[in-house]
Amino acid sequence: MARDKDITIYDIATQLGVSPSTVSRALKNTNAVGNATRKKILATARELGYQTNTFASNLRKQRSNTLGVMVHELRSNFITSVLSGIENVAAETNYDLIIAHSSENAKKERANANNLFHKRVDGLIASLASDTSNLHHFKSFVDKSLPVVFFDRVFEQDLGAKVIINNFKAGYDATQHLIRQGCERIAHITSSLNRNVYSERLRGYKAALADNGIAFDERMVIVDGLAEEHAAYSAKRILKLSPLPDGIFITNDFCAAVVMQVLKDAGIHIPEDMAIVGFNNDAISKVISPKLTTIDYPGYEMGQIAARQIISHLKGTSNINTTNTIILHSELIIRESSLKQIS
Repeated sequence: MARDKDITIYDIATQLGVSPSTVSRALKNTNAVGNATRKKILATARELGYQTNTFASNLRKQRSNTLGVMVHELRSNFITSVLSGIENVAAETNYDLIIAHSSENAKKERANANNLFHKRVDGLIASLASDTSNLHHFKSFVDKSLPVVFFDRVFEQDLGAKVIINNFKAGYDATQHLIRQGCERIAHITSSLNRNVYSERLRGYKAALADNGIAFDERMVIVDGLAEEHAAYSAKRILKLSPLPDGIFITNDFCAAVVMQVLKDAGIHIPEDMAIVGFNNDAISKVISPKLTTIDYPGYEMGQIAARQIISHLKGTSNINTTNTIILHSELIIRESSLKQIS
């Protein structure tokens, strides 16, 4: 039969004939209550269905023990691995998570930020939507001295601590690898250049071309979305280039897998006709044929570090305002898709 009201410490105290303060101390497992009495109180609490009111307790302490996490999408292997890293650290430190996603929409991101602020999260971990143009909607967190850690997609010169990789170096390394395989006409498929991750990878691509005496051709850079339909359209644009590229650096593994399939369906041999490098080291990179050369992007570690930074700040053991930016190591993983046969 359903209860009319929640069981309180006063109900437990009345049933056992002890004071409410004794019940409270026993439920907190303090040494101020004898072992026999504590066991009796805990058993009665279980029997009556008592639930700890953590919300009220946290409210008194001005803490919710909850972190907000805002991501730009949920269907990405990279984002899934980041969330797994955040959740691992949060569970270890008894923090709950409220996860919101912007669906790559700045307006929704602003609404999410406002919602998480009013849910009284203790801090926020965020990755920006593709069309976010400023960080004004995070100002309420700053004004209340609530820590904000941005990861992956950030404004590198703006507020908040950041956890990123060196996207310039990753773009350079990917392009340099293709050049070393003999590629001279290298295309680049990427997404919104408003975001640091894509603009920096493009900058690395351009620098590698320049360092090897290869002229930059803006027709070889395709900027579009990374979903399946966008990737297929990008592949068709590649096929219209004349002469055809002999290498492609693609800024996302799923996009690369779709592009590869469209190219193979059109009779292009990979890597003999076109060598391809992706980005993220997603699971799909290991199962497509040929297996995809890619940049290993440490999402799980990124999530762990972002969570540790914000929780350490909340516990007073570090200050994210003095940390600013943490740059993680990324690595080129060479597989069959880029290994041309050079005579």
